[in-house]
Amino acid sequence: MKLIIIGCEYSGTTTLAVAVNDWLREQTGTDFRIIHDHWKIPHTSGHPDDSTTEEQEWLLAATPKFKEMHQRHSLYYHAQYRGTEPDDSMLIGGAIEDGVYGPMYFGYGGPGHRLDRETVQHQWEQTLLYASDAIVLVHVTADDDVIKQRMQDDPHENMVISEGDIGKVKNRFAELVEWSVLTKKIQVDNSGSMEDTMAEFVSKMEPYFTDVDRKRMKERSS
Repeated sequence: MKLIIIGCEYSGTTTLAVAVNDWLREQTGTDFRIIHDHWKIPHTSGHPDDSTTEEQEWLLAATPKFKEMHQRHSLYYHAQYRGTEPDDSMLIGGAIEDGVYGPMYFGYGGPGHRLDRETVQHQWEQTLLYASDAIVLVHVTADDDVIKQRMQDDPHENMVISEGDIGKVKNRFAELVEWSVLTKKIQVDNSGSMEDTMAEFVSKMEPYFTDVDRKRMKERSS
């Protein structure tokens, strides 16, 4: 199972990733070896992020040119071995997240930029597809009011979005999902309980389970 999970900050992409990993362990007896979740500036290091406060402040203060290069190199580095990883791999954010937040908040990658993030997204995804056509793009959504409440209840360190931008950010994620050349795509609503979200995830993933996925699930249940 190869997943790219994307969605507006506070939609619950990381929470869903943890739940999917638990579900995979229950169904097959195995875990995702690494969950790559390090494209949200300034939290761009480690599994999970292990950067210091000083390092985060340095990256936030860096020029748009440096931020762009830093993110692009990370994207291309991770694209090179997607297809050679074990049967299960998971990435959160990636080129779509960078394509939303880079132009909107960090000053790079917008229309007319020599490294327009729509172009970078297609290049990155085509590299992934060259290695494996089993990748499923999972778009996580949540109601605006739910996102606002989560922002108030559990504010992230170095929060990227603001309450006034929620609708705009969600719309841009949807546009880049539509723009994506990845053909296997699902959308799940994470406005309610994780139990409901996971039920929707499993139902919509069913057509995309690989032969290896099905074989392991069958062996686990027997």
